[in-house]
Amino acid sequence: METFIRNFAIIAHIDHGKSTLADRFLEITNTVALSKMNAQFLDMMFLEQEKGITIKMHPCQMKYTYEHNEYTLNLIDTPGHVDFVYEVSRSLAAIEGAILLVDATQGIQAQTLGNLYLAQKHNLTIIPVLNKIDLKPQDVDILKKEIQDITKISAQNILSISAKTGQGTEDLLKQIIKTIPAPIKDDNKPLRALIFDSRYDSFKGVLAYVRVFDGTIHKNDDLYLIAQKLKAKTIDIGIFKPDLESKQELKSGEIGWIATGLKDPTLVKVGDTITHWHQVQDNAVEIMPLPGYEEPQPMVFAGFYPDTNDDFENLQKALAQLKLNDAALFYEPESNEALGRGFRLGFLGILHYEIISLRLEREFNLNIITTTPTVPYKVTFTDNKVAIIKNPADFPSSSQIKFVEEPYIQLEILTPSKYLNNIISLLATFRSEQVDLQTLSQDLLLINYKLPLSELLLDLYDKLKSSSQGFASMNYKIIGYEKTDVCKLDVLLHHEKFESLSFITPNVNLYAKARKYAETLKNYLPRQIFPLEIQVAKEGDIIARETLPAFKKDVTGYLYGGDRTRKMKLWKKQQKGKKKLAEKGKIELNPSIYRKIFLNKE
Repeated sequence: METFIRNFAIIAHIDHGKSTLADRFLEITNTVALSKMNAQFLDMMFLEQEKGITIKMHPCQMKYTYEHNEYTLNLIDTPGHVDFVYEVSRSLAAIEGAILLVDATQGIQAQTLGNLYLAQKHNLTIIPVLNKIDLKPQDVDILKKEIQDITKISAQNILSISAKTGQGTEDLLKQIIKTIPAPIKDDNKPLRALIFDSRYDSFKGVLAYVRVFDGTIHKNDDLYLIAQKLKAKTIDIGIFKPDLESKQELKSGEIGWIATGLKDPTLVKVGDTITHWHQVQDNAVEIMPLPGYEEPQPMVFAGFYPDTNDDFENLQKALAQLKLNDAALFYEPESNEALGRGFRLGFLGILHYEIISLRLEREFNLNIITTTPTVPYKVTFTDNKVAIIKNPADFPSSSQIKFVEEPYIQLEILTPSKYLNNIISLLATFRSEQVDLQTLSQDLLLINYKLPLSELLLDLYDKLKSSSQGFASMNYKIIGYEKTDVCKLDVLLHHEKFESLSFITPNVNLYAKARKYAETLKNYLPRQIFPLEIQVAKEGDIIARETLPAFKKDVTGYLYGGDRTRKMKLWKKQQKGKKKLAEKGKIELNPSIYRKIFLNKE
C-alpha cells in the first residue's frame, strides 16, 4: 500500500535561501493564508528576523495534491551557520530526504559540503537545487558540474529555481514526491517515537517534537521515555501547521508534537525514544531505543552572571527553558569573588554564545555580565589524574601539571583560487598547520587546516572574509585534544589578585599579550583617589605593569597670593592622605566595568 507522506529538510550554507524557499512552499500548498504571510515566515524568533538567519529548526506540515493523490509533506527548515550544525543533525534523524540548496550567485560554500556530508551519513536521498537564478548568474553549467562532482547526481537532474519569484518551486515540490522515499509505516508495531526537539509551554508543560517510526499515539495515552526511565501522559498531541494544531492521533511515518504535562524541562532529553507504558509493563516485547543523533559537545565556555544577585534564580529558570530546545547548551553553577553567583555556560561557537546572550537579555529581561569566552583544557597532573578545566580560575600551577591538551579543529576553507595567497598568509599568523589543498573545479579550492579551537575565537572568520573580499567560506569540526603550551595569566589590582580577570593563553608572544592586556585594563578601569597599580603576572612573576593615575583635586584653588609655603603644606597633607588611603583602600569593580573589559580584550 502506497504511503502518501514525505518527510524532508532544506539544508544549505547560511543565506542561500532556505527560509525564502519554505515561504514559497507554504504559499503553493495554501498552508498559510496570503494575508498572514510575511518574509521568512518560519523564522519566528525575533533574533532570526533581526539577523536574517535561521537559528532554530522549524517543522511544518503541508498538503499537496499530485496526480489525484493528496500528499502530506513534512518540512523541516534548518539553520545554515556552522554553530548550529547540531540543529541540522537532529532534523536529519527524523526524515528520509533533503533538498541541498546552493546559491547560484555564490556557488558551493563550506557549509554546503558540511551539510551534504551530514545528510549522506544519515543515508538520505539528496535533491540538489540551484537557487537565485532570477539574478542571472554566470557559469550555471560549470556550477552544476561542480555539484554533480560532490553529490554524484547527474547535472541534468539538478533543478534551477528562484525561491524569491517562485520560478521552478512547484516543479521542486513534485520532484520531492517523486524522488524522496515514503516512510516505512507499521501502525500495529509497538510504539517508537524519536524526540528531535522540545520546548516548554506554561500550560501544557514540556512539548516533545517527535517523529513516529512505529505504532500510533492517541490522546491520553500513558507513555514511557526509555532513556530517562520516566512515565508521562499525552495531555495533547498534534501537528505543525506551522502553529500547533491538535489531533486525536499520530501514526507511524508522521511528524508532530506531544504535550507531556511534565513541568521540569530537564526531564525530556532530545534523542530519547518514547513508547507506551503498557508495553514496558507487559514486558512481552523488548522495545529497542531508536538511534538518535550524535550528542553535541560544547567547546566554548563563558561565565554568565546577573547584574544583581536577586536575579540569580530568574537566570537559573531562563537557562532551564533555553536548555529544553537547545541540546548543545551546557550550564553549571559557579561563583566569583567580584561578580557573585552565576553559571558557567558551554556553547558550540561564538555565534551560539552571542545568540544565548541576546535571548537571555530580550526574552527574559535579564541584564547579564559575561566573561571572555574560552575553550576547555584537558590537564594531566603529575600524579596522572586528568581534569577538564573550563574556567581560567581553576587552572593549576605548572608544578602540578604533567602536560596540557586543548581541543583542535579541522578547518575547511572554500575559496576562489585568486585568494589563495591571501588566505595562506592570514592563517600563518595563527597557530595553524596546512594539511591538504584540493582543486574542486577550475576556480574553486578546498584548503584543510589543523589548528587549536581557541584560535577561532580571535576573529578568524571576520579576517578570512576581509582577506578574500567576502568570497571565502569556512566550516570546521572538532577532531580531539592535542598537547599544547599554555599558561595562566593573573591580574593584580593594587596588589590584590582578581581571579575574575585571569585568562589562559599560549606562551607564544606572552609578554606582548600581557602588556596589551595591562593597557586595556588601564583604559577601562575607573580612576581611584590614589594611583592604581595594574600588574599582569605569571605564577607570581610580574611580566607587565601599568599605573592608572589618581584623581587630582586642587586643594590650593581657594588660595590667592601669599607665600608658596602655604601651598606646599597643603600638597604634603594631601600626599599623606593619599598614602593612607592607598594602604587601606580596596578596589571594587561594578559589572559595567567587567563588560567593557571583556568586550575589548583580544
